[in-house]
Parts: sequence; C-alpha cells; structure tokens
Amino acid sequence: MTPQILIATGALFGMLSIILGAFGAHALKKTLSTDQLHSFEVGVKYQMYHAIVLLTLGYGQGPMTAPIYWCFTIGIILFSFSIYGLVLSDAKSKKLTFLGPITPIGGLLLVIGWLLLLINAF
Repeated sequence: MTPQILIATGALFGMLSIILGAFGAHALKKTLSTDQLHSFEVGVKYQMYHAIVLLTLGYGQGPMTAPIYWCFTIGIILFSFSIYGLVLSDAKSKKLTFLGPITPIGGLLLVIGWLLLLINAF
C-alpha cells in the first residue's frame, strides 16, 4: 500500500464528508426529520474520523497498514454510505431496508480496523 493511495483515499473521504455534511446541514435541513438529520450527521462524522486516520497512516506505515486500510475503506463505504442511503430513502418514503444489515457490518469493519491499528502499534 503506497502512501499516496492512503493519503488520496483519506483526502477523498474527508472531502466527501465536508460536501455531504454541508448538503445535510443546508439542503436536507428542511426535508429530514431531526432524527434523520442526526443519523445522517453520524455517518458524516464517522466518515471524517476514519478519513483522518487514513491520512495519518499514509505518513507512518507499519506492517498491518494494508489490512487497516481495507477495513477502514470498506467500513466507511458500508457504514456511512448505508446510513446516507437509509436516511435519504426514508425521507422519500421508499426506505431501502436491505441497507439496514449492511450498517453494522461496516461498523464491525471499522472496529476491526481500530483493533489492527492497536496491534500495529506493538
């Protein structure tokens, strides 16, 4: 895993979290309920947190960098993007219920990524 890939992926997810956060705060504020907006914000926050970790991994790699990268990258996609899909589809009264079980799988991958990062520290 090259530092450029790690940094580019982190930067892309970070940029998208800013765009989606602004979209949620401004364009969706009148469309979403308070609970839906909160859920959307959780997806944005988790995406940004893990984008920052990917950036830092790019500047200091260890033996488990590739597995951490994949856990965080797939975890962000499954966790945050399934939340976005659930919230937006619910707001349109066409809830994509198949996304519900995907969110915890993404969360589990994020947890595994953190565990690997901990192991990597030693």
